[in-house]
Order: sequence, then structure tokens, then C-alpha cells
Amino acid sequence: MEAPQKLIDEAAALLAAYRTAGLRLATAESCTGGLVAAFLTEIPGSSDVVERGFVTYSNEAKTDLVGVPPDLLRAHGAVSAEVAGAMAEGALRHSRAQVAVAVTGIAGPGGATARKPVGLVFLAAARAGGPTLVERHRFIGDRRAVRLAAVAAAFTLLRERLTR
Repeated sequence: MEAPQKLIDEAAALLAAYRTAGLRLATAESCTGGLVAAFLTEIPGSSDVVERGFVTYSNEAKTDLVGVPPDLLRAHGAVSAEVAGAMAEGALRHSRAQVAVAVTGIAGPGGATARKPVGLVFLAAARAGGPTLVERHRFIGDRRAVRLAAVAAAFTLLRERLTR
């Protein structure tokens, strides 16, 4: 998958802003499969900002790697605001970062239900000592389009975490 230049440019700007703020990042990703971390680490010198990334594609990985409670997954499902928030908070607890972003959703073409359609994505950003921000999105397009839109939304949310 060729990386769209706009996302690479956004990643570079985001890294510069976090570097200036003296903050390190962690990611916890499900439907994006590590794309947020991949775009960030496409930039030379990103290792002084990107602390680590977790690809938590399965429910077991969400529990094992970032501590999402199994009861939360059973109650709300992996694609939910509650699980996105728990993923971000867990990535903070299991890293040395000050800010973490999480992405969980249905990129398609399968896996959708009437209540959780293709393109439904929840993102969350947690910052040490602050509230966790959670967003719900419905992206339109094929699997690639949904995943790339989720990366762009994650970058926007990370920019917001600099000030909130």
C-alpha cells in the first residue's frame, strides 16, 4: 500500500509538535493494523516521539497487551466507545508514553451488522493526568479508504490532545 503523501506530511507535523511539547506517543490499533504507527515511523527521527505501538486485532490481544477487561468486550463489543477508551488508557499504562491513541472499527468488507456497519470506527486519545477523548466516526469507502480515513482522524485527535 503506497502511503498518501498528505498523511506522511501530517505525521511529520504531528511529530514535530509532540517533540516540541516533550511528549511521547503510544498507539493501540485494531482495524488499522498498525497503520497509525507505520505513518508516524515513516518519518526519520520518529523514535524520539513514538514510544511503542500495539496491534490489538483480536479481543485476546486487546486484553493481553493493553488490559481491556474481557467483561467490557462482552458487554459492548470490540467496536465501541468503551473499548476504544480502554485501549487508549491501557496503552498509556503499558508504555512510557504520555499520550496514547487507539483505533477500533469495521473496515470491511465483512464483519458488519445492522448496528455496526462497515466504516464505523471509534477512536480514543488518553493523556497522562487528563481525560480520555473518544470519537465515533462513520467513514465511507472500501477497506483501504476506511483505514486511511481512520489514520487521518487519529492524527487530528492526537493534535487535539496537545491542548486538551
